[in-house]
Amino acid sequence: MPLVVMCGYPCSGKTRRAEELKVYFEQNCDRKVHVVGDGGLDVDKNTVYADSQKEKNVRASLKAAVERKVGKDDIVILDSLNYIKGYRYELFCLIKHAQTPHCLVYCLTSDEVSSTWNANRDAAEQYTQDIFDALVLRFEAPDSRNRWDSPLFTILKEDSLPYEAISDALFKRKAPPPNQSTQSQPLSSANFLYELDKTTQDVLMAIFNAQKTSVPGDLISVPGATEKISFSFSHLTRSINMAELRKLRRQFISYTKMHPTENTGQISNMFVQYLNKSLH
Repeated sequence: MPLVVMCGYPCSGKTRRAEELKVYFEQNCDRKVHVVGDGGLDVDKNTVYADSQKEKNVRASLKAAVERKVGKDDIVILDSLNYIKGYRYELFCLIKHAQTPHCLVYCLTSDEVSSTWNANRDAAEQYTQDIFDALVLRFEAPDSRNRWDSPLFTILKEDSLPYEAISDALFKRKAPPPNQSTQSQPLSSANFLYELDKTTQDVLMAIFNAQKTSVPGDLISVPGATEKISFSFSHLTRSINMAELRKLRRQFISYTKMHPTENTGQISNMFVQYLNKSLH
């Protein structure tokens, strides 16, 4: 499902344009159209945008909803502010992983026009002036030179949508190629994940138990590895707690999933090397 990302100030016409696009695609394409937006979350916008954590949670919910629907067949329109360039980059990574095209529709208005449109809404639908001003101040305008903001369609309030150009961007353009950070790699053997999980857990427990009797300078042997964990580093004047070990284990597992080995018997040595390098 190609993705259309709406973007603009509060009350800049994003929802109206999203509906226009939905109607156009339903009438001219044999595809389903899904609109994902703030309205479907049943939250109070002024409460959300006054609290950074609540706003972060809403963005995560919208991204998750898009991720569930995005693919190569139907169309998803994300109708929200999408005013943070870092968040737009996350959406770009999402469509790279799904290997489907996207485009950005930027509803460009002045803050005075948007403020007037906000004041003309029903009271329950309005942004408070403080929240409106804060969102305008924080807004990071899209830039077509950024690959995550391209192709970019900038729409003024009196413009008609360039339907054919948007359609071409979604259906006649190749999806951005996935890279190693967004593409899942094939596992090298059927039991690879099991061996990776079990072996790294065994190494962690061996280290944790050995630390009870070890002193700085000791070499710790771990099961299945010819190499040893070194505690000769000058800065390691204390034991490494399990939380630190688990964090390093998660990082190693993530990396190894992307670069699997055919020889699962080498996992212990690889993990020991990784720990020695990370703890140095």
